[in-house]
Amino acid sequence: MFRSGEGFGTGENAPGREREYPFAAGALPFPPVDKHKGRPARLGRRSLSGRRSEAALTDRLTDRPDHALVGVVRMPATAIGPVKSIVRRVIGASLALAVTVLLVYLDRGGYSDTDGTPLSVLDALYYATVSLSTTGYGDIAPVTPSARLVNVLVITPLRVLFLIVLVGTTLEVLTERSRQAFKIQHWRSRVRDHVVVIGYGTKGRSAVTALLGEGAEAGNIVVVDTEPTALEAASSLGLVTVNGSGTRSDVLRVAGIPRARAVVVAPPRDDTAVLVTLTARELAPKAQIVAAVREAENVHLLRQSGADSVVISSETSGRLLGIATSTPSVVEMFEDLLSPDLGLAIAEREVERTEVGGSPRHLSDIVLGLVREGQLYRVDAPEADAIEEGDRLLYVKKVATA
Repeated sequence: MFRSGEGFGTGENAPGREREYPFAAGALPFPPVDKHKGRPARLGRRSLSGRRSEAALTDRLTDRPDHALVGVVRMPATAIGPVKSIVRRVIGASLALAVTVLLVYLDRGGYSDTDGTPLSVLDALYYATVSLSTTGYGDIAPVTPSARLVNVLVITPLRVLFLIVLVGTTLEVLTERSRQAFKIQHWRSRVRDHVVVIGYGTKGRSAVTALLGEGAEAGNIVVVDTEPTALEAASSLGLVTVNGSGTRSDVLRVAGIPRARAVVVAPPRDDTAVLVTLTARELAPKAQIVAAVREAENVHLLRQSGADSVVISSETSGRLLGIATSTPSVVEMFEDLLSPDLGLAIAEREVERTEVGGSPRHLSDIVLGLVREGQLYRVDAPEADAIEEGDRLLYVKKVATA
């Protein structure tokens, strides 16, 4: 039996987890091969005291309330320019001042002035401004209407500007934290059928670019990573980010994996990819899990771990490099097909009723294959001779360029 708490020596294991995965004897998926290290990935066992101390210092994210996840989960912020932000603050302050003036004037019988005259609208405005600005007057106070008008129109705005400079940063931080807490609570209660990308390196960024190119909404993509720069880059695109290791089940639960439509596993190491895939498959039995692997020898490990599709990144790049030395135009065509925003692109569609019974080779579209009951058949396969109802066609479509 493989225990997740005893696995890879990558420092990314979730403390305190002791789940068992039933692999048959002789079929243990470890150690995965890492040619770039020149040796199999080493397996390590943490000391019991070290694991206990880490578990004591790291609480489970799923046990935290939503407001305590601010800093772990980051919702995309709406970009607001400085001028617009200042205008909003001025409007808010003006509304607060107007409400105060109205309240004071309606209850003007309860106020008295030093000269004994009833309060006018100007008096109520003056009292509201000095009250909201927490100024107050002692031995020196404006008495004439002109002096009070100058105080309202000139002195008080300068005082407000001073307060903004003095405490504006603190107020902004508190406001942003409250806004983030509300967004996190709202998002966690509604997130469904989203895509979780674990690892925002070169492969993860490319996967997100492809998703956005296919029309996915940025708010329906969640990025899980531990690098602040990667999370910042993902957040700048409007993606939801979760700061944590993808090997921890509580981090993946916070990312909403149990309700996710698809999971992209793109960490930099193959052994990490195996553990992430195992954890993700346990939490999301029905999700589509796509994993990237560096070495072809580790493909079967990802499939045993629960990956539906496995992409070999290093060998695929190597093949294209080799082809480019003799036929660079072939590589250009591959790049065109893989770019969803220009030229040609590979797409999938449902068959039309008039196409049922016909051959996919005789359609106006360039058909590469068809999908029947989840199984892909190439266009030259005997099963693809006739299109059946419910099939889906994999074809080359033209993408309109701007």
